[in-house]
Amino acid sequence: MKTTLSVIKADVGSIGGHIKPSARLKQTVEEFVRENGKSLLMDVYISSTGDDVALLMAHDRGVDDSKIHQLAWDAFMAGTKTAREQGLYGAGQDLLKDSFSGNIRGLGPASCEMEFEERPNEPFIFFAADKTDPGAYNLPFYLAFADPMHNAGLLLSPKMAKGFTFTIMDVNHTEGDRIIELNAPEELYDIACLLRDNERFVIESIRNRATGEIACVVSTSRLHNIAGTYTGKDDPVALVRSQGNFPATGEVLSPFRIGHYVAGTMRGSHHGPLMPVKLNSTISFFDGPAVVSGAAFCVHDGKFTEAVDVFDHPFWEWVRNNVSAKAAEIRAQGFSGPAMLPMSELEYGGVVEKMGELDGRFTVRKDEQSAPDGGNGRKKKAA
Repeated sequence: MKTTLSVIKADVGSIGGHIKPSARLKQTVEEFVRENGKSLLMDVYISSTGDDVALLMAHDRGVDDSKIHQLAWDAFMAGTKTAREQGLYGAGQDLLKDSFSGNIRGLGPASCEMEFEERPNEPFIFFAADKTDPGAYNLPFYLAFADPMHNAGLLLSPKMAKGFTFTIMDVNHTEGDRIIELNAPEELYDIACLLRDNERFVIESIRNRATGEIACVVSTSRLHNIAGTYTGKDDPVALVRSQGNFPATGEVLSPFRIGHYVAGTMRGSHHGPLMPVKLNSTISFFDGPAVVSGAAFCVHDGKFTEAVDVFDHPFWEWVRNNVSAKAAEIRAQGFSGPAMLPMSELEYGGVVEKMGELDGRFTVRKDEQSAPDGGNGRKKKAA
């Protein structure tokens, strides 16, 4: 049977700043989805990562279904009402419009979806990140799908021998979804050339070249630039099918050991390492570090097994310790150099406004005034 997996995630209110949604808020969202989604959904799983609530839904209505998107939107609106009643911080902050308009994309929440013919056994991983943007997945998924140093199956499994096709979006292009399709391994260097720029070129999806099957989707969009001005980090979600024609679960997870530096953390305006965390983890140090959680499932006839927390293992405690050290090191640099994002990616406009004010105070010094020798090209001799 064909199954559609839809993930829609949003921050509609949290306790103590950008830390975590309240239990009552999550309960409100879950009760709304389960009650109003009875005729639409085959299954649903609700979780939180940092201050975001995520809905993982299984159904048979295909991607971009307006009723599925409406359900999620209305659930987040109900959660926003609860957040306001509790006085939570940032109530409804990811809902950028006043009303639903047929599709949740462009309205604020992060979303990704995939439709496929179920295999007899269908394992997949649902990733949710907070305090970063979709480019945070560029390196891990490049390594998981294109590098035999992490994906041994590229050498050992005939099912992956032809490699994968990467669909990459230029998220700075505001007039429409500007995308390119590149094949690994032949165009590996071209893929790397684009994906090095996490803020502009971002993986949207990955397919198995031999079968054409969808392998991975990311909540990549032009949201952070869709209005022509920067509107913030997207706190991205992703879905990755595993085993068989796709990387093994361990091969998908392997690159997350690196704790690579990504954009985000405090005020969405700094670089920091991506920390793999347990399900339903909070945000803490400097509104970070940027975090990613992972829940592994099998889905059969549209029904989920229980979730397995892929980062709840002693190995990942060692990783978290290493990432903590990396976070402390770059934070010691404060606002200087690569510790803070470039001007074009700052989520808060104070620095940009300040630079505009200071620009008018600059003067151009005349040449004869600027030369220490009075402009004659020779240093004056001491008397």
